[in-house]
Amino acid sequence: MLVFAYFNKARCAVGPFDADGRSEMFDKIKDAEVCYSDIQFLWLGRSINEHVFPYISGGITSDGTLTGGAVEYPVLSGLLMWLGAAGATDDAVFLLHSALLLAPFALATAWMLGRLSGPAALLWSVGPPLLLYAFHNWELPVVWTSVAAVYVVTALTRYPLRARAIAAAVLLGIGFCLKLYPGIFVLPLLIYVLTRGAGQGGDEQDADRPGGYDVRGALAVAAAAAGTVVAINLPFALAGYEGWRASITFQQLRQADITTNSIWYWGLRPLFGEAPGSEESFQEVVSAASPVLVLVSFLLAVWLGWKRYSAGAAFPWVGVSAAMLCGFLLFHKVHSPQYTLWLIPFLVLLRVPWAAVGGYLLADAAIGIGVFRYFYALGSGDPADIEKHVVQFGVWGRALLLVVFFFVFLWAEPRGRRREPVPVPNYPRGELVSVFR
Repeated sequence: MLVFAYFNKARCAVGPFDADGRSEMFDKIKDAEVCYSDIQFLWLGRSINEHVFPYISGGITSDGTLTGGAVEYPVLSGLLMWLGAAGATDDAVFLLHSALLLAPFALATAWMLGRLSGPAALLWSVGPPLLLYAFHNWELPVVWTSVAAVYVVTALTRYPLRARAIAAAVLLGIGFCLKLYPGIFVLPLLIYVLTRGAGQGGDEQDADRPGGYDVRGALAVAAAAAGTVVAINLPFALAGYEGWRASITFQQLRQADITTNSIWYWGLRPLFGEAPGSEESFQEVVSAASPVLVLVSFLLAVWLGWKRYSAGAAFPWVGVSAAMLCGFLLFHKVHSPQYTLWLIPFLVLLRVPWAAVGGYLLADAAIGIGVFRYFYALGSGDPADIEKHVVQFGVWGRALLLVVFFFVFLWAEPRGRRREPVPVPNYPRGELVSVFR
């Protein structure tokens, strides 16, 4: 699937090339042939083609234009971009090098999901999202960090819970330095450690520690995640603060427009009309409402997870993490198509109805394919009503199912739970029967 994913994007990366190493076919066919990738696009405009080491130089202008070695992503993604460009003289070689750099993370993710969830992991390995987005942007390493964190806590049970959680927190801190979103999973992991991974009925009580809350363990998890983020970012901030800060400023200045595929543009923007000042008013509302609603969704997910813990179950930190991600994807002002790769592992790890999964993949394909056809129709001056409706179906289909997933995740059981023999009282001769633990 990774091979197919590469050749899908490589259709846009063919000669001849101009003096800057840009494929002359890229702008002509990227939307019409649906082979656009951010990787190839960002060969120019971020000094990648000049092999400038990121963040140390450069900055951002008042209108949001990045200059010098500044890029819009956290520092580890910037390093991957720089490494992918090593030895490249055109965007085709840059795409190839980046694909080779990213592919091992997809393979490692597939292996871990297979170990945790069995055949359901095929949703990751052969599903449409990997074909469409594996090499669209630099998402595969950050997805790996999230899955690796779950794997460490869930699979490596021969180690104490606190040690596993600290290792997972380091992984989530690394993920934060790639694409930010894994950082939100630290809170549910912290609560899981605080409650010692056990519910009222006892689920994963640490045998070497007494009952009650593990406050020191929870603080250690928080410190491990924060320390990782500081250790990775501090050298860049000290070496070139303006270039490092530019990535944050860029995201703050980004607006909810036709390229962001969010409910804000398609749902709220029409209500403001086209009067003078309407666009500015719309952006101000989104800038205020989006972070508030994201935060509310986080708090709701944690509260509902705590209610489940209070009812006797272990705190569902994976389910709460998945629900928080749904809240972020739903209410953030940017919802790029490749973000689906963030969600797929949770659809593998937790028992979500396959009908809902299929519906989400359909809506996602409507965005992942339809939005580029829509841009092509707009750019060529052709009627774009059909393409527009396809995009709207994708936007609202995803939004509806994210709401469904938000609540389903919080009560979903892991797909990979194995049948274990449990003695049943009064069963003849003490025989064992297999039941779901």
